Amino acid sequence: MEILKVQNLTLTLDGRKILDNLTMSVTAGRIHAIVGPNGAGKSSLAYTIMGLEGYRNIEGDIIFEGESIKGLSIDERARRGITLAWQEPARFEGLSVRQFILAAAKEKSTDAVKQALERVGLGPEYINRAVDKTLSGGERKKIELASILAMRPKLVMLDEPDSGIDVMSLENIFGAIKYLKQQGTTVLLITHSPVVMEHAEHAFLMCRGEILEDGPMEKLLPYFKGNCIPCRHKNQPELNGEFPI
Repeated sequence: MEILKVQNLTLTLDGRKILDNLTMSVTAGRIHAIVGPNGAGKSSLAYTIMGLEGYRNIEGDIIFEGESIKGLSIDERARRGITLAWQEPARFEGLSVRQFILAAAKEKSTDAVKQALERVGLGPEYINRAVDKTLSGGERKKIELASILAMRPKLVMLDEPDSGIDVMSLENIFGAIKYLKQQGTTVLLITHSPVVMEHAEHAFLMCRGEILEDGPMEKLLPYFKGNCIPCRHKNQPELNGEFPI
């Protein structure tokens, strides 16, 4: 079943097309990856779906659970079950980890906070820590993911979920992503890491604001071996539709 459909989406910022007539369909209850080179528009696509300030003046449409959300604010989209985890998580001065996680949690209990933290590899000693500069980037990333686990959204977009995460903690992150799926959440992983992509079932390849290809993860994994898919990029060699090596 389709949970999200992006139709002919065009986003122009400062006179430059960031998303160019982009169309994609996201199946519910699966882990998807959006991959592509830096500057392809991956994060901009997530910001546009989320409805962030500066990413609302678009052409085309965004359909979520069969209804257009193009005119909805970020808060309204969040209430419908859409959320976004940033590549660089925000700091919230004055909030404890407990308060931060409980703010949008389905179950308002300390046990729910502890369970969410445990799933991302953090102990109960973090509950009363402040979400501020005393936390490392990796710790804030885990706490943000813990808040999403407690939130149980319908659709979550994770922007570079491995960014700032040490190798020892990666399995906690991947375990949390798998748990989101088990809870019925549809996951969009925005990444340029083959290690992250391998945890997806389906993938979209972006370049220059377009979806060039999509299909099972295994179909698009060769992209990370230095291969390209034919596109209109000025540096794309003439290869008659073949993958360059």
